[in-house]
Amino acid sequence: MTRLARHGAALLGAGLWNWHALPGGDVAQVLLVYLNDGRRVVVKNGPDPVAEADMLRTLGRTGAPVPDVLAVDGDALVLQYLPADGRLSRCWDDLARVIALAHTGRPEGGMVRYGWSGGYAVGAVTVCNDWTETWPDFWAQRRIGVHLDHVPIDLARQLEALMRRLPDLLPATPAPCLLHGDLWGGNVLVSGQHVTGLIDPCCYYGHAEVDLATLGVFNQPPAGFYARYGMPGRGHEVRFAIYRLWIALVHLRLFGGTYRPMVAQYLNDAGF
Repeated sequence: MTRLARHGAALLGAGLWNWHALPGGDVAQVLLVYLNDGRRVVVKNGPDPVAEADMLRTLGRTGAPVPDVLAVDGDALVLQYLPADGRLSRCWDDLARVIALAHTGRPEGGMVRYGWSGGYAVGAVTVCNDWTETWPDFWAQRRIGVHLDHVPIDLARQLEALMRRLPDLLPATPAPCLLHGDLWGGNVLVSGQHVTGLIDPCCYYGHAEVDLATLGVFNQPPAGFYARYGMPGRGHEVRFAIYRLWIALVHLRLFGGTYRPMVAQYLNDAGF
């Protein structure tokens, strides 16, 4: 980790004074680095620092708070340090405002299509974002079908059955908006009653309900959150289960069989 800290400092033309690891870092190393000129910055590696920098900048252009990208290359991303001394339980209202801002982002030229300009990864799990013209096709091909060769055969058959039904269960062409893509409490920095930054994005353009659904995997947004953001549409329970399934499948592949019950629960909630 010292090597990563030194590299981050060098990208800023500064020397390293000290560093320590930040909480999290399940799929990347994340460090708080103190420079010899008095600054403190966050330095992290990951599957594609350049792509992550582009995602953060894109989110930032919507007005949603994100850390400034200070420097980046193929090995490290250097970010502005943001305060994170608060509790999400005090910030749900502001988070609803922030997510609504992020969701104002649209694909270039206002085109109705779903995806992103390039692929990404969550740890060792590749995330394909190739564009599709319909939303059920995107979810079937880019978020469910990519796991078929990496899960037990009985689970793969269930997933194939779900994929065949997606045109009936998901909207064909919802307004594509900019998604954080991996939204949960651990990727939201808060201080006081305000969100100071969204971090660790896995962006693409898709159905806004994806971020709302994934936020509920490890957290429980209160009614006031939806009052501020807006209530999801009729039948959202099934759609939420389908969207949460992607998170569960990624965790199953990254961390093993302890996440199989989560996968089974979301399949059951979706009717499979």
